[in-house]
Amino acid sequence: MDFIEELRWRGMLQDMMPGTEEQLQKEMTSAYIGFDPTASSLHIGNLATIMLLVHLQRAGHKPFALVGGATGMIGDPSFKAAERSFLSEETLRFNQEGIRKQLEKFLDFNSGENSAEIVNNYDWFKDFSFLGFLREAGKFLSVNYMMSKDSVKKRLETGISFTEFSYQLLQGYDFYHLYKTQGVKLQMGGSDQWGNITTGTEIIRRKEGGNEEETERRAFALTTPLVTKADGTKFGKSESGNVWLDADKTSPFQFYQFWLNAADADCPRLIRVFTLLSKEEIEELERQHAEAPHLRILQKAIAQDVTTRVHSAEAYETAVRASEVLYGKGTLETLQSLDETTFVQIFDGVPTTEISLAEYEAAPNVTDLLATAQVYPSKGEIRRAIQGNAVSVNKTKVSDPNQPADFQLLQGKYLLVAKGKKNHLVKVV
Repeated sequence: MDFIEELRWRGMLQDMMPGTEEQLQKEMTSAYIGFDPTASSLHIGNLATIMLLVHLQRAGHKPFALVGGATGMIGDPSFKAAERSFLSEETLRFNQEGIRKQLEKFLDFNSGENSAEIVNNYDWFKDFSFLGFLREAGKFLSVNYMMSKDSVKKRLETGISFTEFSYQLLQGYDFYHLYKTQGVKLQMGGSDQWGNITTGTEIIRRKEGGNEEETERRAFALTTPLVTKADGTKFGKSESGNVWLDADKTSPFQFYQFWLNAADADCPRLIRVFTLLSKEEIEELERQHAEAPHLRILQKAIAQDVTTRVHSAEAYETAVRASEVLYGKGTLETLQSLDETTFVQIFDGVPTTEISLAEYEAAPNVTDLLATAQVYPSKGEIRRAIQGNAVSVNKTKVSDPNQPADFQLLQGKYLLVAKGKKNHLVKVV
């Protein structure tokens, strides 16, 4: 597999330094991407750059993922409107561990010569003295060079602290360190990282000697476009905020639903960036989707591929079952198979009333039960709704107003009452 060609047809190639493609074609090349531990989980914006490492390894090259234990203490100022709050060392360590576990889902750490590796820049920065760093790295870049970067220029009007200003020097030194100790020749990232990445190539060039006109460069840079929606707005957020890779922050059901609800216009881009489907498979899915857009073939293909890789095949199947319930197609068995978190998320916002276990057990029939739970205003209305075939409990139609109220509680505490096309939850506490 030709790594650069793979990125080209997927629309994942923004910029690269001259000689990058030739280097990758010449030999197995080590490359890295940095991830700052500003949260305990990565989100789907990070997933676009993780896919760079995935394709790199599939093409036979060696991926390094750098978790920025040191740079995370400062925070990248690139295209941020204001300075970030500092995180404690304890929080950073917790976040680093969460990110490490997530990266292990995507990269192969046991594939021989091109096995993936995770490194932490805190390991080489923790023993640096301030004066030592200035002598080792600071003298190789001019302030003029550092101020010429777009990520810095955009902050000059509102102000940028020396701490944040130094960030690109730290990231640039990361590249130099990995180049010297691990033989890493390529740094990759989102297009907003171009300035920081090329700072690294410049430090390497100056510390190692040589000039920009050398035929064979020592270090290279490559970026991928930031993923945006078809209308140009930022991609990767739901109504509740970031879409996380951590199931505790964004459940597999919510994750699956995010992809399932993608706009048709966004799908050609999303399926190329976030899935491992081949060019032929994608083009065939696009042909099928064009013939029957209402079936949402592209959305389902994206949701299946990404949910399975981020979570698991089992989590994907659960999300599909939960979606069937959401759209009224599930059965009692489907409801019983869901975990409580998913169950509650499906029915978030549905009218809910509570009754005690004693009240539930004392109700002689379904009419009295629904009256006690205040699902309907009166017993008469309940009887008329049942006689009109408009009531079901736990996906089972109620045909007799005097039917015993001996339903099995879902999750040990819920009854799902359907009033025509509307749902009502009864919680037994």
